[in-house]
Amino acid sequence: MAEVVFDEVSKVYADGTRAVSGLSLDVGDGEFMVLVGPSGCGKTTALRMVAGLEEISSGALRIGERVVNHVPSRDRDIAMVFQSYALYPHLSVYDNIAFGLKVKKMSKQEIDRRVRNAAEILGLEQFLKRKPRALSGGQRQRVAMGRAIVREPAAFLMDEPLSNLDAKLRVQMRAEVSRLQRDLGTTTIYVTHDQVEAMTMGDRVAVMRKGELLQVADPQTLYDRPVNLFVGGFIGSPAMNMIEATVTRTNGALAVDVGKQHLELDEGTLSSRPALRAYEGRTIILGIRPEELEEASLAPETPPDRRLRGVVELREALGSELMVHFTVEGTREALTEDVKELAQDAGAPTAERPRESNGSGALLVGRFGARASVEEGKPVEVAVDTRSLHFFDAETSEGIYDAEPKEKGASA
Repeated sequence: MAEVVFDEVSKVYADGTRAVSGLSLDVGDGEFMVLVGPSGCGKTTALRMVAGLEEISSGALRIGERVVNHVPSRDRDIAMVFQSYALYPHLSVYDNIAFGLKVKKMSKQEIDRRVRNAAEILGLEQFLKRKPRALSGGQRQRVAMGRAIVREPAAFLMDEPLSNLDAKLRVQMRAEVSRLQRDLGTTTIYVTHDQVEAMTMGDRVAVMRKGELLQVADPQTLYDRPVNLFVGGFIGSPAMNMIEATVTRTNGALAVDVGKQHLELDEGTLSSRPALRAYEGRTIILGIRPEELEEASLAPETPPDRRLRGVVELREALGSELMVHFTVEGTREALTEDVKELAQDAGAPTAERPRESNGSGALLVGRFGARASVEEGKPVEVAVDTRSLHFFDAETSEGIYDAEPKEKGASA
């Protein structure tokens, strides 16, 4: 095992395209680090630089104590699992797993020991004589994992290894890969576009955008205290609702005005975000996660000044919960470059103006309990957990926590 350290690592292609810019990241010995971000953010390029498949333009990359910038891939003591299984169709499972060891001319006894040990770990003992075509997608991915395990490398590199699997199998394989990494204790860098994978698998998660590292933290910290609007909007499913709001004071208490309605903030919210007091009278971007919204009759303890009223546009019954899309009159969806990029990454068309429903306000999504009694086209009263609201500077898109607000045009 070994730590992997990016020290101001950059990758610039011959045509001037900058894929990675000044990446500094320490992946601890035995840590499971996930690189996540939208397509084209540089996460796969960063992984390929560790593997030796991409040259490093500047900076230093260390695996263990060695700077490996100019060390050939075969001599870096790493094993990579790709998005495609890349199995040899004419070889058995046993021979696919053993292939790299045979190339290294290991003894037959050592090869057999390693292959059978990996097969036991991965539950492949009964499939060792089969060819890849006789295996399911999940079994093929296990074979690809086995080929990496037998090398007993200093680090595993995984490039979206589950993306070719169906949804149910992906959930199962997520758990298996996480268990495997814990059992082996091998340093692992895992690249994915799926933020659910990132949140459920990583010891820490590094969020990238346009070649830059935005935030690296444990999954819960990313969820609770995103450093900026982009991280807040990228982490969470369904995505965070992001609307314009104004910080005001009502009856001596700080609140946020949402259209013609206001939400009073409790002292707990303000104590964890003291910088918010300096935004009184200013427009901010308010982030509300769908899971912090509930149909008011199911949260009767929520006071009236912590509720929003709207009109139901769509209800999606999922059995254990309801996804409710509702309009809040007079509100405007936040429209920043971050929001546009997040919408594009999610496959939505890029809006040139705030999204509105029937011209009356922004559309919010709430994750309601299954017993919520809501009907499309009818009014709805929604309880808001104000303790879990997120606040972002409208000019810089930075999260509002402890620092003083930045002036317009200041560096983020």
